[in-house]
Amino acid sequence: MTTHPSADHPTGAETTRRPPTPTPPTRTARAHSFNTAAARYAANRPSYPPALFDAVEALAGRPLPGSRVADIGAGTGIATALLHARGANVIAVEPGDGMAAQFRSTLPAIPIIRGTGDDLPLADASLDLVTYAQAWHWTDPARSVPEALRVLRPGGALALWWNTDALDVPWIAEAAARTERHFGIDVAAEKRNVNARAADPTGRLDFTRRTVRWSRRVPVDTHLANIGSHSVFLVHDEE
Repeated sequence: MTTHPSADHPTGAETTRRPPTPTPPTRTARAHSFNTAAARYAANRPSYPPALFDAVEALAGRPLPGSRVADIGAGTGIATALLHARGANVIAVEPGDGMAAQFRSTLPAIPIIRGTGDDLPLADASLDLVTYAQAWHWTDPARSVPEALRVLRPGGALALWWNTDALDVPWIAEAAARTERHFGIDVAAEKRNVNARAADPTGRLDFTRRTVRWSRRVPVDTHLANIGSHSVFLVHDEE
């Protein structure tokens, strides 16, 4: 934009340039970023409501107590701890050094092994339920779908879930829009658009979707720390 000479611009003309469009960080960089902020992640990320696990039981067709469960991409163990509390015989699988260390510190009684959903370090037909809490989008479905099917027993189930933004709430929608403008990444859409086609492009799985509405009340500092624990912000901090 060129301005005309005026009292405010006595030299004649000035040019204002729009800032360049940000280059989104790679998925690998974002996935690895959590390891430097595991304690912040554990302290500030939201948990999951009991109604979610009621829905998992209903959709899986079996109760969690006594079920053989693997929580993949377990992170610091937020979902793993809740599955354990519901009576599941759960094991965690986590690739990251920092996240696994935080998990062991917080949940020493729950076994955790290192690995990814694309190459599960688990035996064939050994599980009733495989879960991914906030983690499926870090996998390659061309590999993680066959791996889930391999380790599940006949009649077993795969459960994927996310805490997503309530974009019908104006201030939440405005915050999501600001993040997209700044980073060039629609973080809310990444989670909102994980439908059956995106989760399993091959169509090998039969998906049922359930939405559980819930909220939590936290101090502003906790809310801001939660936002800062997301990968787009963590990668930005590293830069």
